[in-house]
Amino acid sequence: MGGWLEGDVALITGGGSGIGRAVALRYLAEGASVVVLGRNTDQLQEVVAAAGDLGERMLTVAGDVRSPDDLHRAVAATTERFGKLDILVPNAGIWDYHRSVTRLDGKQLSEAFDEVFGINVKGYVLAVEAAWRELVRSRGSIVMTLSNASLHTDGGGSLYTASKHACLGLLRQFAYELAPKVRVNGVAVGGMRTKLRGPESLGLQDRTLEASFAKNEASGDKQPPLIPLYDSSVEPEDFTGPYVLLASRANSSTVTGAVIPADGGIAVRGFRTAAGGAGL
Repeated sequence: MGGWLEGDVALITGGGSGIGRAVALRYLAEGASVVVLGRNTDQLQEVVAAAGDLGERMLTVAGDVRSPDDLHRAVAATTERFGKLDILVPNAGIWDYHRSVTRLDGKQLSEAFDEVFGINVKGYVLAVEAAWRELVRSRGSIVMTLSNASLHTDGGGSLYTASKHACLGLLRQFAYELAPKVRVNGVAVGGMRTKLRGPESLGLQDRTLEASFAKNEASGDKQPPLIPLYDSSVEPEDFTGPYVLLASRANSSTVTGAVIPADGGIAVRGFRTAAGGAGL
């Protein structure tokens, strides 16, 4: 018996680690062939190795989501290898590690804005531009990685929150522009144990959420703090189900412009403090 994505072909940006890697492996298990685009070639090869025998249905492409040429090359490689493209997962991103506007000067903000929006927002726009023609041909779908910060404050700093709100706007506009041929949906994930890095412009390129989790766990702190459903696991694999559902023609053929929150209950609990500027 096949999986929910049997015979489909997916392209995932930022698929070398974190939720992108987890979705790539889950899609393989659901019967899809998968192309993964990322900047770190070592990570790309690790994904193939993790796939085991299913790695025969995987292709990796080294590239940067800020480059239109790299994204068009990834789409061309996908169709050359597998003959079509059914699913696009714009996913590559960086986090600003809660850097408030009050902690950065104008030069830092300017440089970090260009980097965060270049990857988190322009990378999504360029991925859709490169892929939409093939998705129209296959009557496929787009499943965007969003965030609790797409819907709420304090899921990051000013720049990250703004970038993820922008991605929610893109999702809705793309859903309108590409209907009725292509469905466009998203998964608003919460914090998880990944190698998600920060902006190089702020000196955060070597910091990872994985290291932050390990530090807090070693000190006995609960991580993430006070989020209802994070008692058991914060592994990326636990967030992949909605990506399968939204990509499946058989199970979500009438769904577009929708976002599934997979944030562990942030929307019902809220964050830690009533105001963020009490100490100013």
